[in-house]
Amino acid sequence: MDRDNQTRVAGFLLLGLSGQSGQEEVLFGLFLWMYLVTVIGNSLIVLAISCDSHLHTPMYFLLASLSCVDICFSSVTVPKMLLNHTLGSKSICYVECMTQIYFFITFINMDGFLLSVMAYDRYVAICCPLHYTVIMKPKLCILLVAASWVITNLHALLHTLLMAQLTFCSNNTVHHFFCDPYAVLKLSCSDTSINELMVSVAGGLMSLTPFTCITVSYAFIFSNVLKLPSTHGIRKALSTCGSHLTVVSLFFGAILGVYMRPSSSYSVQDTVATVIFTVVTPLANPFIYSLRNRDMKAALRKLIIRRLILSRP
Repeated sequence: MDRDNQTRVAGFLLLGLSGQSGQEEVLFGLFLWMYLVTVIGNSLIVLAISCDSHLHTPMYFLLASLSCVDICFSSVTVPKMLLNHTLGSKSICYVECMTQIYFFITFINMDGFLLSVMAYDRYVAICCPLHYTVIMKPKLCILLVAASWVITNLHALLHTLLMAQLTFCSNNTVHHFFCDPYAVLKLSCSDTSINELMVSVAGGLMSLTPFTCITVSYAFIFSNVLKLPSTHGIRKALSTCGSHLTVVSLFFGAILGVYMRPSSSYSVQDTVATVIFTVVTPLANPFIYSLRNRDMKAALRKLIIRRLILSRP
């Protein structure tokens, strides 16, 4: 390889979602709307839970944590894409790209870990209702969330430091709207065997662990629910899991569609799936949890009415 090709790049070019200017304009408006709704919707969830003492329970504490993570998750990728479109630029500097990779890995794994903790919470509530308050103490909830933060940040730090050791040459075009770790890894002109090994081992473990916890939790839940004598009891028990199962299916379904199958290059299906778990899932969470939850709707109603009263002169 010649000297010019060995020159380390100062940044990368993000091609975005579409190469056609007309489609980019439509996508800009759509993503701007989705991002604003995501931030406002999840912020309302957090405010409603923090302001209503009736919602100071483990389930709603975990929901508020998930909403905070969803705000951060969307903020890692979408604002940069919107800013680049506004400025008519496709560039992202090297440091900014590595930072985006770090927080992307952190928040995508944090989403999965929180969903697994929420599944465990539902398991205790349905299978051990008499011991729920004893098991799901505030200290345990805080410990589980804190441990999730530590593990996901260490995992993200591992991959980012390994990525920073690589050399990126003349090819600096990322076929995506953000610095996706897999897409950036393929651009390196140095040996990526260690990175790929860590992706397979550590990355696989970080994905399969929460997925396995969720699967096992719901296996126990369904086996316990089927033993209930009345259909009303079964319906009531499953209704508490409906919102969570919807989010889990949307989130892990999209991830499995992108990262759990061999692919030499990003396809349209990969891009759509990535948009689902990076943008659509954080957008959908507030609606899924609030529209299907009577207590959540009541808390949001109180919050909005209170704000309207306070805003009057």
